[in-house]
Amino acid sequence: MEKPTLYIVIPCYNEQEVLPITKDLFLNKIKELVNLEKISVDSRILFVNDGSKDNTWEIIQKISKESEYFKGISLSRNRGHQNALVAGLMTAKEKADITISIDCDGQDDINAMNEMVDAYLDGCEVVYGVRKKRTTDTAFKRFTAEGFYHIMNLLGAEVVFNHADYRLLSKRVLEEFSEFKEVNLFLRGLIPLVGFKSTSVYYDRAERAAGESHYPLKKMLSLAFEGITSLSVKPIKLIIELGVLISMISFIGVIWAVVSSIQGKTIVGWASTVCIVCFMGGVQLLSLGVIGEYIGKIYMEVKQRPRYIISEKTWADERKKEKDERG
Repeated sequence: MEKPTLYIVIPCYNEQEVLPITKDLFLNKIKELVNLEKISVDSRILFVNDGSKDNTWEIIQKISKESEYFKGISLSRNRGHQNALVAGLMTAKEKADITISIDCDGQDDINAMNEMVDAYLDGCEVVYGVRKKRTTDTAFKRFTAEGFYHIMNLLGAEVVFNHADYRLLSKRVLEEFSEFKEVNLFLRGLIPLVGFKSTSVYYDRAERAAGESHYPLKKMLSLAFEGITSLSVKPIKLIIELGVLISMISFIGVIWAVVSSIQGKTIVGWASTVCIVCFMGGVQLLSLGVIGEYIGKIYMEVKQRPRYIISEKTWADERKKEKDERG
């Protein structure tokens, strides 16, 4: 059997502190897999600079000159982790038989790649990297993160529990995934929709090798809401159910008010009126906000703007190279 070509795809945003440390980990791992004859010598490490404001791109350019195993592309501006990852995957799709996506911070166990490649060689097209436990997280982060996966599944978005974006994808999966044209991306939910034979590899997650996390609570909540509204319409259905429930309660309240009025038990007061008005106003604003989020997503989708624009590569474009050779 011909050995597959592997591309390790690594999105980077302001990673000048951690990149010089983790680049050697990735390089040693890909050389190890080549020496074990699990992958082809044409395998590479592809860094995706997501519009970094520091020296990340300069570092990628430098290490690409030091070793043929390193490649890099730079987006024209910051497009977010998911779009940067897709840019790398779509670039690697043209050259690789399999890709493994992983973050640059060194937290995900790089040795899990051996099991991922073995699973691919055994016939799996998708291999998910799943955390065994969250001992490195704070109690609050552990609670919110695990709650996120439960809520996602409850609302109809099919996600793998404790899996982020550390995964192996075959060329066949990437070819089919390229037909998904939506701009609002949540890869954890989209990849299971593609289908094909899949399995999971479990690993322990470490602390960041250097620098600070680029996913504070605000970004995590934004990602969660993005995932729910991108993959499920259940929030709108919940609004309908809430509306029916409130209507029933209101109807009962009207009957109670009429009966109390007939019996002469009514009293003049503003507290109950204010409470009802505030409650109804809050529910209406919340409902309009959820509906508005969906309308906003439709607005962005119909524009059909590109997900990303690649401004630079560390290798010469083939057409430009051919033109230079001719001329």
